[in-house]
Amino acid sequence: MPHRVLNTIWKYQNQLPTVAPQHRVLLGEGQTPLVRSRSIGPSLGLNNLYFKLENLNPTGSYKDRFAAVLVSELNAKGQKVCIATSSGNTGAALSAYCAAAGIQCILVVVDGAPLPKIRQMQLYGAHIFMVHGFGKDPAITSAVFDELETLCQTHEIPLPISAYRYCPSAMQGVQTMASEILETLEGRVDHIFSPAGGGGLTLAITRGVLSEKPNAGFAKVNCVQPEGNDTIASALRNQDRKASAVALSTTSVSGLQVPGVLDGDEVIANCRKTGGTGYVVTDDRVFAWQKALAQKEGIFSEPAGAVALAGLENAVARNEVSRDETVVCLVTGSGFKDMASVERNFGLPPVETVDVGRAIGLIQPFL
Repeated sequence: MPHRVLNTIWKYQNQLPTVAPQHRVLLGEGQTPLVRSRSIGPSLGLNNLYFKLENLNPTGSYKDRFAAVLVSELNAKGQKVCIATSSGNTGAALSAYCAAAGIQCILVVVDGAPLPKIRQMQLYGAHIFMVHGFGKDPAITSAVFDELETLCQTHEIPLPISAYRYCPSAMQGVQTMASEILETLEGRVDHIFSPAGGGGLTLAITRGVLSEKPNAGFAKVNCVQPEGNDTIASALRNQDRKASAVALSTTSVSGLQVPGVLDGDEVIANCRKTGGTGYVVTDDRVFAWQKALAQKEGIFSEPAGAVALAGLENAVARNEVSRDETVVCLVTGSGFKDMASVERNFGLPPVETVDVGRAIGLIQPFL
């Protein structure tokens, strides 16, 4: 019996590549919650701030939307091996969906990818190879892509990279996020803030927004990048037409360390069509908002998932977002993906083991 599609991205079949239902690999991706801010929105002077909780996808990030389409396509073609690159979340998603489809997964990961993400991939059964300088040095990064493209072409298999430049059909799965946001809020969205490394996610959101063809304007899609990987955001704000590679990605926000252009040029063009602009944020503000999301909203995000919110803070300071506008920030991945960042950045106290009497005594001051 074919899988039902009501609660997955395949609800939007008209936006996705044609894959017969019996070949679709479903793990419950998509239809993630859109929750209204209780604390952070009011603290920023905003009445209608929402968070799109992509951290609640099956493997903990929005990349499940990409993997669901890509692996379904591989499954339909009878493909038995998947070779891909990843900074972490793409690899985890591909590993899980390949495991479900019975496809062997081989991943070349960026230098310094968080160990929890590596372990997640390995537990799904993937084979992992980390390349020195990959994701940090543009020349090495380009060489990795070139060599893998050649290898995959030789063996007549695709090279899954979560960018339109490489996998346009699978990236249509990510576009469904915009469809869900607009459907939930009945099209009444003024701003969407999206983090960017290579720009694939932001491009997907713009394509989703532009494809809706609203009667009265588009949601403005704003591209937010850490200053250590500013390939797109400043160019977008400064009215440049082209993204610019950086010599070395220096941000410590994992997943956004993409020094090359990838989808950057098209991100600039499409964000501009929606009326959006670019924001550059510091790593310190990203980590501060990661902590605030947890302690003020109960949302455990990885650092990359707090980048959009850091961009919103910047927009409010510039008076580029008004009090009653409806704003959506994308929370792209789970905090469990990068526990080393939690240990490194927040100075959380050790947990002491005490007897019951001591515990009661320590509790009393809170009452």
